[in-house]
Amino acid sequence: MLQQRVQNTIAPVDEKLPFSKVWIFSIQHVFAMCAGAVAVPIVVGGATGLSPAEVVFLINAGLFMAGIATLIQSFGVGNILGAKIPVIEGTSFAAVAAMTAIAGTYKGNSNMAMTTVFGAVIAAGLFCVVIAPLFGKLIRFFPKVVTGTVVMIIGISLLPTGVKWITNSKVEAANPNQFYLALAVLAITLLLFKYLKGIWNSAAILFALIIGTILAGILGLADFSGVAKASWFTVNLPFHFGTPRFDFSAIISLCLVTLVLMTESTGNMMAIHEMVEKPVEGRNITKGLMADGVSTLLAGVFNTFPQTPFAQNVGLVGLTGIKSRFVAVYAGIILLVLGFIPKFGALMASIPKPVLGGVGFAMFGMVLVGGIRTLSKVEFNGTKNGVIVAVSIGLAMIPIANPDFYHNFPNWVQTIFHSGITTGSLSAVLLNIFFNELGKK
Repeated sequence: MLQQRVQNTIAPVDEKLPFSKVWIFSIQHVFAMCAGAVAVPIVVGGATGLSPAEVVFLINAGLFMAGIATLIQSFGVGNILGAKIPVIEGTSFAAVAAMTAIAGTYKGNSNMAMTTVFGAVIAAGLFCVVIAPLFGKLIRFFPKVVTGTVVMIIGISLLPTGVKWITNSKVEAANPNQFYLALAVLAITLLLFKYLKGIWNSAAILFALIIGTILAGILGLADFSGVAKASWFTVNLPFHFGTPRFDFSAIISLCLVTLVLMTESTGNMMAIHEMVEKPVEGRNITKGLMADGVSTLLAGVFNTFPQTPFAQNVGLVGLTGIKSRFVAVYAGIILLVLGFIPKFGALMASIPKPVLGGVGFAMFGMVLVGGIRTLSKVEFNGTKNGVIVAVSIGLAMIPIANPDFYHNFPNWVQTIFHSGITTGSLSAVLLNIFFNELGKK
């Protein structure tokens, strides 16, 4: 009886689920984030002119570091690092443009390009650690009207990613076969959610990905040739490409991007706090951002890129309703182990994008629903909160509707405002200060 009372006092986010259940939720998180985790190394490696074998090495380095970063963030390091929430870390796409620009200045010398990128990553990680306490103190400017708006914008910003996945991450007319595959995977996902019970229902996304990939293989829409060529084991030694080069302009570029990543990371962490019913406290956000900074610094040492919470996994937390952070802990261990297996990295790179697009509609839509749920607790009558939400979402739509909108603006404008999440988040914070804080006694 006493043991049952003690268990009832444990917050859902700290609940230790039985291993017989937790492993399947963890694998589901791994599958959900792997597409994004492998996409960045493929893009940066291609821009740098690396060989296919070196690109696979980058993929494994990314999985290895994602595992370490996820463990730091979800399990925590004492009371210093980690938000201790079910968050999955990985390389953000927001840093891709800056890193490919840095690498592009060293065409013909891939080693120099990579060492310059990794030097900038190390410096950006240190920069993040130093200014994280400042971000934590700003949490009072993130009431529910701001957090709800930011979470909604994250969901809106992610939905086009699901659509682009259907066309292999390209903005072009869809091939009917790709679209039919995505619709079939979406239908499978919905059927699984309707008819599976208990633990199996929460793993519907994982099963949909597996079934969708098998279906794509049968239809000839999947290419697994890279898996056969990949080796079984690799070790991610520090400074694989050589000693890091600390180029001033590259460091400034990536530090600016880090400010953007910290804004997005804060939004994602607040979204998960809301979903797992854990109070959003400045101290916890600071520890989360410091964990991102330390992980990013280590990422530069272990041959990969800036680490930040993955938004698609935020959607998965909302979709499954599994709030325990130990799901992320086990996912981190799995990612760490998989970082030693090149065949797995090649397999993840082989999951057809339309399959991911099919499950993306459900995952990303649930993030949007989370924002609506938070905004339902906001007082709109007699306030200007409606204006804050409306204008922030409107501004966030600019880069979503037209990715080239800021193309003719200075580089620093493009760096800050290329993301709808950043644009909308800054707008929500500033408008909340204007309407609800200025003149307040």
